[in-house]
Amino acid sequence: MVSSTFLRLLIICTQIALQIIITININITHAQLQPPAIPSAVCDNSKGNYTNSSTYQKNLNDLLSSLLSNNNGYGFYNSSRGQNSDTAFSIGLCRGDLKSDACGKCLSDATYALPGDCPNQKEAIGWSPNCMLRYANRSMYGQLEVNPAYYAWNTENVSSASLDAFNQELTALFKRLGSEAAGGGDLRKFAVGNASVGSNSNITIYGLAQCTPDVSEGECAACIDGAFGDVPSCCSGALGVRIVTPSCNIRYEISPFFDTTNETPLTSPP
Repeated sequence: MVSSTFLRLLIICTQIALQIIITININITHAQLQPPAIPSAVCDNSKGNYTNSSTYQKNLNDLLSSLLSNNNGYGFYNSSRGQNSDTAFSIGLCRGDLKSDACGKCLSDATYALPGDCPNQKEAIGWSPNCMLRYANRSMYGQLEVNPAYYAWNTENVSSASLDAFNQELTALFKRLGSEAAGGGDLRKFAVGNASVGSNSNITIYGLAQCTPDVSEGECAACIDGAFGDVPSCCSGALGVRIVTPSCNIRYEISPFFDTTNETPLTSPP
């Protein structure tokens, strides 16, 4: 016959095991419900803070929750909510080759994650590999802004024997991409392309250049040129570089990372 002491121990062990399983499930579910963190977020303390439950916070929350309904059709989002000093403004931009559902997912995650990364700051910006989100208590639309900037690069470098040819082709590629992106029009300023680095190196450079479409052609070209001009000082010779600013971003790799088949064709003028 099984003793009562053994039965009590069995019951206690079963209860502990169930509690552990429940706790693990709760933690997994909680992790799944949380949006991915933004890899690079800048919280601007110099532009002022807001208090919890303030009018500005309510306007910001309302703005971010409805931002996805303000799409220009090409992955650019711009909206505002509120009045006077409590007005919240926001801009979102997806990579130009991103499908609409992936774009929406990226920005939706960002609208949850960025206020968490920057609690109570009135102005903040965050970049992920596929999109950018920024908000402030001032209008940003049509304003060329190159700061703050974020830099990331591959720690592997091109060989010294191929460096000159690599830099020459890279410069020519981004001169072309910058011009193409800047001339994209008022709906989308985006360009991708590639260049081969001589027959001996077997290296192909894949590049991307993009601006928010609210800046002018000249401002876009200057922004891309300025970002590319930072490459020698931050990451000369790197096999991959990404530089992002509020108004433009550039990236290059030695393997394909963009998909031109996903680009939404620009409508022809009437």
